[in-house]
Amino acid sequence: MSTQKHYTGLIERYRDRLPVNETTRIISLNEGNTPLIQLQNIPRLIGKSVDIYVKFEGLNPTGSFKDRGMTMAVTKAVEAGSQAIICASTGNTSAAAAAYAARAGIKAFVLIPDGKIALGKLAQTLMYGAEIIQINGNFDKGMALVKEVAEHAPVTIVNSINPFRIDGQKTAAFEIVDELGFAPDYHCLPVGNAGNITAYWKGYKEYSTDSATHKAVTAKRPIMCGYQAAGAAPFVAGHMIDEPETIATAIRIGHPQSWDFAWAAQKESGGWFDKFTDEQILAAHKMLSQYEGIFCEPASATSLAGALHDIGSGKIPEGSKIVCTLTGNGLKDPDTAISQCAAAHPVTIEASLDAVKRVILDCL
Repeated sequence: MSTQKHYTGLIERYRDRLPVNETTRIISLNEGNTPLIQLQNIPRLIGKSVDIYVKFEGLNPTGSFKDRGMTMAVTKAVEAGSQAIICASTGNTSAAAAAYAARAGIKAFVLIPDGKIALGKLAQTLMYGAEIIQINGNFDKGMALVKEVAEHAPVTIVNSINPFRIDGQKTAAFEIVDELGFAPDYHCLPVGNAGNITAYWKGYKEYSTDSATHKAVTAKRPIMCGYQAAGAAPFVAGHMIDEPETIATAIRIGHPQSWDFAWAAQKESGGWFDKFTDEQILAAHKMLSQYEGIFCEPASATSLAGALHDIGSGKIPEGSKIVCTLTGNGLKDPDTAISQCAAAHPVTIEASLDAVKRVILDCL
């Protein structure tokens, strides 16, 4: 029997473009390599000639894009001798941090807003064994506390202010270029803490040059389009927001930690920021499930809501190739999904052929 090891994690795949060496102990759950799915029905539904792809990050090990950054952040924390990590989170970061800490055999501390975290994310974090600290405050307050605590306790911050998080997340851009054979014309993302738009832009810029020779491989880079929830849109407002509010809990952030980097991505790429109501976000959320069979968490659908709006207005022209990042799996937030289908609860009937047949025929 062969004893050859087969690595599928993103650090091994892109080792030459990441800050690791041959002796680095890689903390991985075989994250990355998520599907890039071309939408088939929605473009026909809107009557526009565009190629829309979704990068479905909800199929990472803990169900969100956070695993990309966390494999790098925890790998480097362990390499530096850290015995504990800490983060503030609206849910996905806490789940990823807890999972990778468990994998590494170190402790994870997570600060979450009391009552403001989706049930699926809380369940994950509990099961992975993290020390959960609920605070009477939002993510932004939690993030401020994490920064303070790290100055007084032997813990490594693994929020996106950790540069290794951005290094891991940039690999999603590498995968897109590898699969398409080119960079898309437009890349649409939900924006909360803004680490993701920062990371994708960094990835596209780095992948346009050869890592060994540093020579240009391609001049093409996408226009970056960042979309926010209307109640949590500091980039659209042009200033921080103290009390953000939206049903899209993953982007309920008023003080983005990657503020300057995200503005740079927008300006350098010639892109823009925009905002959408919870109703528009949930409409796109349901559309993805019912027309494409893709179940993402609500915040993820902000990217599609924005893309569809800008395609409809002509801001994104017909003939464009567009990638929308879907940041998390729909199972992260089952309550919101079920509440959207209140009128379609299961019917209860007698256990008989006639009763079943009647229901089927009524629906056809």
